[in-house]
Amino acid sequence: MDYYLVIPIHNEAAYLESNLSSIIKQTLLPKKVILVNDNSYDGSETIINKYCTENPIFQKLTIVSSTDHMPGRKVINAFNKGQALLDDNFDFIGKLDADIILPENYFEVIAMHFKNNTSIGICGGFIYEKNNSGDWVLNHPMDKDHVRGAIKTYSKSCFKAIGGLKNVMGWDTVDELLARFHGYIIQTDTSLKVKHLRPTGKAYNTKAKKLQGKAMYTMRYGFTITCIASLKMAWKNQSIKSFWNNMVGFLQASKNKTDYIVTEEEGIFIRRFRWRNISQKIKA
Repeated sequence: MDYYLVIPIHNEAAYLESNLSSIIKQTLLPKKVILVNDNSYDGSETIINKYCTENPIFQKLTIVSSTDHMPGRKVINAFNKGQALLDDNFDFIGKLDADIILPENYFEVIAMHFKNNTSIGICGGFIYEKNNSGDWVLNHPMDKDHVRGAIKTYSKSCFKAIGGLKNVMGWDTVDELLARFHGYIIQTDTSLKVKHLRPTGKAYNTKAKKLQGKAMYTMRYGFTITCIASLKMAWKNQSIKSFWNNMVGFLQASKNKTDYIVTEEEGIFIRRFRWRNISQKIKA
């Protein structure tokens, strides 16, 4: 199967070489990898140029957005600009972070899943991070049928059905909700262990961490589901502050009549899906 990759890059010099090296070692190589250098000033461009010179599958795109390493808008803006350089001659497409190391068979296994089941819309492995003892341990704060934003791959038909990636915080949740809305399933594979070199959230500032509630509003969660989801997040983070940040973000978005990122019909599906999951967990 043929596939493309797009990698947004902002000051990733400490990790980028390891990342690109793991792509070159794949048992199933991509047709093309777009390396989107978004306002880097740390030496990332030197590494990008090296790989583009040494291997024709790499192509550089330089853009200038904000200097902030914000989730959502900056990353997906970079992805969308890179994706615009690609044609439609692919079976699946991937969005990768630049601070991960892939196992050598990663995309061979991903391709097998897509090939064997056309109902799969989104596929991926699991993220592992080093703990204080130096051991690689699973870091997966959501349900096991969720693919982390750092390692997303989409079948061509699913990617087109959901309209690509939304340029907002929460993009890596709404993509899976919309995939399900269109009848696709999410496939994860526990054998695919991806090393994440920078602990989750370390690059994001306080402002970024206060946008979750706004994202839940724009996905039409409604007040009650947002409250439940925020309580769950606060419990996992052991921080009541994250609950209040979420709810303030939701209420401010409601007051400002912030635009939704899903249709009313999609919103109905999303709320029903969330309530079904909540009900199942209560019964369990």
